[in-house]
Amino acid sequence: MRILSLLFAAALLAAPSFAQERPASPRGEVSTQVGGAYTDGDYEGGKWVVIDYSRPILRGRSNLFGSGATYGDALKANAPVWRLGANKSTRLMTETDLMFGNAHIPAGEYSLFVEPDADKWTLIISNHKAKSSGSSDEEGIWGAYNYDSAMDVARVPMKLSKAPFSFDQLTISFVNMTQQGGTLAIMWDNELATVDFMAH
Repeated sequence: MRILSLLFAAALLAAPSFAQERPASPRGEVSTQVGGAYTDGDYEGGKWVVIDYSRPILRGRSNLFGSGATYGDALKANAPVWRLGANKSTRLMTETDLMFGNAHIPAGEYSLFVEPDADKWTLIISNHKAKSSGSSDEEGIWGAYNYDSAMDVARVPMKLSKAPFSFDQLTISFVNMTQQGGTLAIMWDNELATVDFMAH
């Protein structure tokens, strides 16, 4: 029994703590499939749409976005636009062409940014590649620093409203989905921004 107790204690000491394993803004992923159909119980022909991002947490902050002329400035952190998350630029990967409003987005990989204004947000779909760190040895940009609007594929207006409660962690989700498309929703603090999209 003593040996088992010693082995258990040693395992606890050797194991890293949960807090040490998690970065300040953990990575998140949201994915869905469009364009497929169920045939005899099997889903066939669907194409993946995936968003990979970091999920910053409020940690007691209030009025995170600010108001008036300085709305969103704190999130930009001296970059031209918000990286729509933290750390590495948020990435959209789609196996099929999409339509965001009137904007045609060919299948491929993109970075996502947001131009946040107090009355509306603009979703920016960009050809910028994303660095996995701030290293100068890697192609692309880190976050939204060195963002260049010449790399924009599309700028899409988003509907902005107040959420019914405060989201502690940045949350990106696909909602109201059908086989043809749905709505991309971005939620953080009391803000809820949405835009419809369709498989093309």
